[in-house]
Amino acid sequence: MTERKPPGVPFESWVDKQIRDAQARGDFAALPGAGKPLPNGADTSYDELWWVRRKMAREGLSVLPPALALRKEAEDALEAAYAAPSERIVRKIVAEINVKIRDMMFKPPPGPPLGKKPYDVEEVVRRWREGRADGSPA
Repeated sequence: MTERKPPGVPFESWVDKQIRDAQARGDFAALPGAGKPLPNGADTSYDELWWVRRKMAREGLSVLPPALALRKEAEDALEAAYAAPSERIVRKIVAEINVKIRDMMFKPPPGPPLGKKPYDVEEVVRRWREGRADGSPA
């Protein structure tokens, strides 16, 4: 909007005219949520970061404490190791996640404790082999 308020015209009248003109052009016709009630926030307390939470939900993002994020990553890595096509890849996956687990063990972050210890590579490989032998993941 590059048009400026002319001198001598009350601000409110000028704004009202801009809104009426935009409505006449149909600028408000296809807005998201048009014709729907506003979300009811009466059931929740005021949250000054409401817009951040809504944006994260819309983008499919989440924020976990570092220990919980690593716990999830470790569980995913173990599943990936059991599904790996070769022993070399199993060892690589387990070695990489063990480095992260050890780092977290020796410098605990704020938040809940990790509750994980490094995986025994030989045990994971043994279970991987068993899973391959009977055709099911460990």
